[in-house]
Amino acid sequence: MDSTQHFVLCLDNKGYSASLEQRKLYQAIPDKMAEKHKQIRIIDESGEDYLYPKNLFVELELPTQVEKALMIAA
Repeated sequence: MDSTQHFVLCLDNKGYSASLEQRKLYQAIPDKMAEKHKQIRIIDESGEDYLYPKNLFVELELPTQVEKALMIAA
């Protein structure tokens, strides 16, 4: 498991209702260029990773055991 990967909670899916569900956990993928543009790369409902506005999510600190259980295999 890549320890730089983490999980976020979707707070708002306005404009992205087909791709995101409110109050759902998503796996975030590190992307320094996206961060510079206030975006975050996540694996969405399509199973692919896409960029979204960072303000739609809140980052979560989960216990390692929980992160391992939730991690999507690459």
